[in-house]
Amino acid sequence: MTVTSSPLDIAERYLDESVAPQANLIDHDSQALQRAFMGLGDRALLTLRADNQVLFRRFQETISRYSGALAFLQTQHQSAAAMIARSANRALKEAYLPGLARGERRVGVGFSHLRRQGTPPMQADAVPGGYQLQGFIPWITGWTLFESFILGAMLPDGTSVFGMMPFETTHDDQGGELRLSPPLEMAALTSTQTVTAEVKNWFLADDQVLFLKPPNWMHHNSQTNVLHHGFFALGCARAGLDILNRASEGKDLPFLKTSWTRLDAELHACRHAFFDSEGEGVTSYGDRLRLRAWAIDLASRCSYSAVAASGGAANGLNHPAQRVYREALVYAVSGQTRDVMEATLNRLSSGEFFP
Repeated sequence: MTVTSSPLDIAERYLDESVAPQANLIDHDSQALQRAFMGLGDRALLTLRADNQVLFRRFQETISRYSGALAFLQTQHQSAAAMIARSANRALKEAYLPGLARGERRVGVGFSHLRRQGTPPMQADAVPGGYQLQGFIPWITGWTLFESFILGAMLPDGTSVFGMMPFETTHDDQGGELRLSPPLEMAALTSTQTVTAEVKNWFLADDQVLFLKPPNWMHHNSQTNVLHHGFFALGCARAGLDILNRASEGKDLPFLKTSWTRLDAELHACRHAFFDSEGEGVTSYGDRLRLRAWAIDLASRCSYSAVAASGGAANGLNHPAQRVYREALVYAVSGQTRDVMEATLNRLSSGEFFP
């Protein structure tokens, strides 16, 4: 009888055998990152978010344990795939969906700015045949790695329009301009090639529109999915504990194992609470905010423990503990809203750890 491996088993085997040994290279080399990304595509693992949300949460946690850069890049593509799959634009779905799982089509996203309060940096006006776009995109990940991205812009009434854009500096047929910046100098995940963009009088034709969302949609979506980015933090915490555990096995210092045991038990409790809280109405929004803050705090403490247990060697740029510590900083603010910021700071300033 043939035993079929689950997508999670396939992913973990690939990550352990092919990604973990070169995680530090993947962190700063975009070509190594692209090879790792395409390895996920070879295994048809790049549309899990569109296919199975529960499975994707576990995948997201697992991949973050092995490479923050790969986890961050692929989740942009997975988000785009899920949006395309939900679109009523049949032509775009037929053009993109068949190639997304294997990375034959590679798509990023550029709409995190819609979470910001005040005047939206990307604005849209309805015109005959589509929308006129104007503004600034402060964050698009995957330049040279993705061929296109989904842009979000806001209409005067607060409605958001989402549509497909080329991921290159270019002009449209009506003289509109999309101009990308050089890659930003990041403290972590530098290989992901994150850029900004200026958009001037760009015409987004109706046939390139995925959908319109009502006013405050992004705010409500962030509340509903408040735990989403927390799975990165859980995987990062496990990565820190992996390093701490290796240190405990290589040094005759019993307190290292004691520290690992305590943090491991806390991480198990946190992740169980995460998965138990998935699903609408299972727990309150306030409780899920506190869980998100707990995961952020844990990633910080577990990665810092990896640094402490590694000693002075962890100061080296290419030391695994240094990389995981930098990744924890990224996950502290990934998908951050005012509520997440407040919950995080409330936990960090609670005095819980005073003697």
